[in-house]
Amino acid sequence: MNVRTLGIIGAGTMGSGIAQIAAQAGIDVVMLDVNAAAIEHGHKSIRGSLERLVKKEKLTAADRDAAIARIRATTDVGDLAAADYCVEAATENQPVKMKILADADRVLRPEAIIATNTSSISITRLATATQRPDRFIGMHFFNPVPLMALVELIRGLETSDATLATASELTKQLGKSPITVRNSPGFVVNRILCPMINEAIFAYQEGLASAEEIDEGMKLGCNHPIGPLALADMIGLDVMLAVMNVFYEGFNDPKYRPAPLLKEMVDAGRLGRKTGRGFYAYG
Repeated sequence: MNVRTLGIIGAGTMGSGIAQIAAQAGIDVVMLDVNAAAIEHGHKSIRGSLERLVKKEKLTAADRDAAIARIRATTDVGDLAAADYCVEAATENQPVKMKILADADRVLRPEAIIATNTSSISITRLATATQRPDRFIGMHFFNPVPLMALVELIRGLETSDATLATASELTKQLGKSPITVRNSPGFVVNRILCPMINEAIFAYQEGLASAEEIDEGMKLGCNHPIGPLALADMIGLDVMLAVMNVFYEGFNDPKYRPAPLLKEMVDAGRLGRKTGRGFYAYG
């Protein structure tokens, strides 16, 4: 399938990032969100990101303007009817995703493919919200989307070979590198990454070291570009908690229990960068 128009559900950090790289790749984009303010914020984020590329001379002003022109923002789910392929990039909440996917399924053309950007929820389970489980796939981008090269492609039980092939081709068209993984809680990268971050939170709550020292230790001792607590702030502590809960429930294994401090910080609204305070304070 030749993807000429890409539908994106969600204008947040992930959705706007996917919209940007698609528009830069010459694909027309329909970016949907139920919140008009979120649409405006997403558009502003894309414009700012492209402007930074122009200033760094990695993008021409003409290419910036052409990319922006390819993005049509909307609050009307009916506008997704124009899409050949649709990526759901809403919040990491299964009931919310199921409703969004069912709504999209009703308006998309029968031959269109639906992908979900979930970082941990079962692809097979989410596919049941649609009438096209053979044309449903996990397409997990990483944050920040314009900079991170990897996309995990996750097959549900009914995902067809043709759907996987189209998803792989689209991933490469977007300038990313795909890996194909089995449908299992957290897939591959987050299955390894999130328990490591959760363990760093345990270490911090036990007073083993300060947040700065834990992060410095992992950067200098393991050559990580960013420490686990700073990374948790970037991901969002609410997202971290949601992922760990998926692991805990999916595997029924206490080694995946979320750190109590993580739950308490989410209860307090200290979600990281997006709220201005997590393990660190942000201006």
